[in-house]
Amino acid sequence: MEKLTVLTLFGGNSSEHDVSTVSAQSVINNIPRDKYDVIMLGITKDGRWLRYNGDTANLPEDRWLEDEANLHPAYIVPDSSVGGIVEIVDGKAVTTKIDVVFPVLHGKNGEDGTVQGLLQLAELPFVGCDMLSSADCMDKAVTNALADRAGIDQAKWMGFTEYEYRSNPQKLLDEAVEKLGYPIFVKPANAGSSVGITKATDIHSLADGIETAFENDRKVVLEETVFGREVECAVLGNDEPIVATPGEIAPCNDFYDFDAKYVAGTSGLFIPARISEEQLKAVKQQAIKAYKALGCEGFSRVDFFVNDEQILLNEINTIPGFTSISMYPKLFEHSGVSYPELIDRLITLAIQRKESRR
Repeated sequence: MEKLTVLTLFGGNSSEHDVSTVSAQSVINNIPRDKYDVIMLGITKDGRWLRYNGDTANLPEDRWLEDEANLHPAYIVPDSSVGGIVEIVDGKAVTTKIDVVFPVLHGKNGEDGTVQGLLQLAELPFVGCDMLSSADCMDKAVTNALADRAGIDQAKWMGFTEYEYRSNPQKLLDEAVEKLGYPIFVKPANAGSSVGITKATDIHSLADGIETAFENDRKVVLEETVFGREVECAVLGNDEPIVATPGEIAPCNDFYDFDAKYVAGTSGLFIPARISEEQLKAVKQQAIKAYKALGCEGFSRVDFFVNDEQILLNEINTIPGFTSISMYPKLFEHSGVSYPELIDRLITLAIQRKESRR
């Protein structure tokens, strides 16, 4: 059987650039090479696109950018007749055909529908959610509104733009305290991996947290504090998605922020989650409901807060981490799907979606 060519996109102009390079290294090293040839296309922190032909060991900490002999400018173009990437080699444009794209991009400009829209214009099959569902899941205010509409339980919340806040900050601060009570989680609407998130315990920390959130986005979401276990579900599939055994995060910090996820490395991971069998079943059902309500395809990680009385949606991550410590591959590995098999399934799902829509 002829091998398919997989383009892996990594890096990106986002606050999660460094996490992406580590995820990409894991994905590339585990793609079954008996079935797929791999091309690497990196996006620098300042937005340059470069094909990289060197060692994947150089991806973390952007060491690949020091390997200049293996770097060439390269681009995905929206012209669907190209069917791949255009690379600049010795001043000449060279086209390389691509069968499928695996975006290993986290956060803004990669997980928010921007790249997915480009790939849809180029008519290239790609792993993961399409442009619309990616954008919907990236924007926490949109996610929450759609979840409310679908009847999916979640924490009380409110959202506003920077313009609305600047117009009458005291009004919104008072409304937040009355509606949500303390503590209040303050989040940029469009930022991943808990970047820019703070926990407010009084009016001063609430105002400060909002300013921190505005450093990352022009829209802010406030949520009431929910006490419960942080349970994560790995969902896989297009029209008939499946859910791996749910896992649980026990944060080493006050909450599961960026440091707890990627820096400290001491948060506890429990598979299965330490909840009852009945709750495990209910969480999986809610994960499928949320996945479908937001139009997800390919894969996503759907996160919940679970206590004795409630199962509340927290967020949906459409390109979850694929590092060696990431929950998504760990959950499927526990369910009997190895890392290479998981990647193979994701690529197959991308191709099947493309073929079903011709």
